[in-house]
Amino acid sequence: MTPALLVMISIMWIPLGMLFLGQGEAKSSGFVTSVVGILTIIGGFFQGMQGDLLTAAALLVFGILYLQVAHALLTGVTDMRTVGWGAITVAIVCLFSAVIIGAGYLAFMFLTFVILCLAVFLNSYGKLSGKVVGWMLIILALICLIYPGYALMGNYNLPF
Repeated sequence: MTPALLVMISIMWIPLGMLFLGQGEAKSSGFVTSVVGILTIIGGFFQGMQGDLLTAAALLVFGILYLQVAHALLTGVTDMRTVGWGAITVAIVCLFSAVIIGAGYLAFMFLTFVILCLAVFLNSYGKLSGKVVGWMLIILALICLIYPGYALMGNYNLPF
C-alpha cells in the first residue's frame, strides 16, 4: 500500500511546488492537498493495522500536515508560522525514522524529508524563498515519491 501512497502524494507535491513557483492558485491546490491528506491518514491507519507502525507514524504526521496546509490554502491564511511548526514536528518524526532505519534509500528519503520540512519552516518565517521550496517539492516528488513508489511496486531494488 505504501508505494501506491507515495505515488499518490506526488499529485499534491508537484502542483504545490508549482504554486510556490508562482504557477497555479491556492484554492485548487488546497483541495488536492486536502484529498491527499485524508487518503494519507487513511493509509497510515491501514499500515498501523498491518503492524507497520514506523510507516504508519510517518504517514499520519504527513497527512495531518497536508490537512494543515490545505486549510491554510483554502482559507487564505496569511501567517504560515503554525504550518511551519507543523513541518518541524514532521521533520522530527522523519529524523527519528531515518535513525531507526539506519541506512539505505529509505533512510535517505526520510533525511530529505527532514530538509524539506526545515525549508517549509524557514519559508513560513520568511527566511527562505518559496522558489526554493517549490523546486524542492518537485525534485523530491520525483526521487522520493514517484521513483521509489514504482520501483517497489515493480519489485525492483532501490539503488542503495
